[in-house]
Amino acid sequence: MLIRMAKCGLMAFVLVAGPSRGGEPAAAKTELDVVYRKVGGSELKLDLVAPGASDGPRPAVLVIHGGAWRGGNKADVRSLLGRFASRGYVAISPQYRFCPKDKYPAQIHDVKAAVRWLRTNAAKYQIDPDHIGAVGFSAGGHLSLLLGLTGPGDGLEEDESDKTSTRVQAVVNYFGPSDLKASDIPEVCKPWIRDFLGGSPEEKPDAAAKSSPLTFVSKDDPPILTFQGTKDVLVPFNQAIKLAGAMSAAGVAGRVELMVGSGHGWGGKELDRTLAETLAFFDENLKPRVP
Repeated sequence: MLIRMAKCGLMAFVLVAGPSRGGEPAAAKTELDVVYRKVGGSELKLDLVAPGASDGPRPAVLVIHGGAWRGGNKADVRSLLGRFASRGYVAISPQYRFCPKDKYPAQIHDVKAAVRWLRTNAAKYQIDPDHIGAVGFSAGGHLSLLLGLTGPGDGLEEDESDKTSTRVQAVVNYFGPSDLKASDIPEVCKPWIRDFLGGSPEEKPDAAAKSSPLTFVSKDDPPILTFQGTKDVLVPFNQAIKLAGAMSAAGVAGRVELMVGSGHGWGGKELDRTLAETLAFFDENLKPRVP
């Protein structure tokens, strides 16, 4: 497998499957293009791979694709779903709306709706609703962070009367931005952020703040693992450093790993290693410990 940058620009991520390593087991259950919500006259769909039947509920993981909030496809990360299922997770990759047609907070509302769908369908798929994680790549990493850091009262719930939690219990962020207000955002990225927010951060300061994970870091947040390349020309590695500083100040568990010399994605042995670290991190934080 390899990670490469797609042509659509900022925060684009594609997983290209190579030789199978711990892929989808024969007993796994696969469902593609499951409608998880209807909004604005459109159906949003997700792909799901679940382990074979078990004696009890299993943890779940959302795998969120990148693409500058304006492109990409849930199929881009489909190859990871089988890997999670083989490890005992119910794994989904949700589709979400794209800017500039659908601006902030549409993308956040969509992935939160996907978390609600998991909890609403917990009995059907033998999911433990109290142990759900999110992993995302680039723009998907940004959305994954918001799933872990925000909840009721933060202004990002589509329907405050729906008490089904949209928060996840562990987050892995691959090179997603943490601060959309930052002064060091590369010039090439600014038009895409403008499309996402519906204006520049200066024109939309409230949206820029509420769409920045850094705004919401607090002591009750779940553990976070971030991987970030030091030669990323789209997301400056200082974004990860600021996130680490905020986590440290608030006492949030986890770590930030700087991939020295890597850009906006990597492949080969480093990809194998970071995916193994991802699985280990979720095992540590989403699976009950045996006394």
